[in-house]
Amino acid sequence: MPKKPDSKCPDCGKPTAPEYRPFCSRGCKDRDLLNWLDEGYRIPGPAAALDNSERDENLGD
Repeated sequence: MPKKPDSKCPDCGKPTAPEYRPFCSRGCKDRDLLNWLDEGYRIPGPAAALDNSERDENLGD
C-alpha cells in the first residue's frame, strides 16, 4: 500500500498530528476555531441588504 504524502498544518505549515488533523497541535486547532468565531474568515460575496428591524437597531448606535 503506498504511503500518503505528509500533509502540512494549514495554520503554521508544520507536519500534521493524527489526533489534531488537519492541524499539528491543539494550539493551531484552537486558533483556527477562534478565527471562525471572531469572523476572521469571510467568504466574498455581495453585501446583504438589511431588513427594517436590523436597520432600526443600527440607527440607535
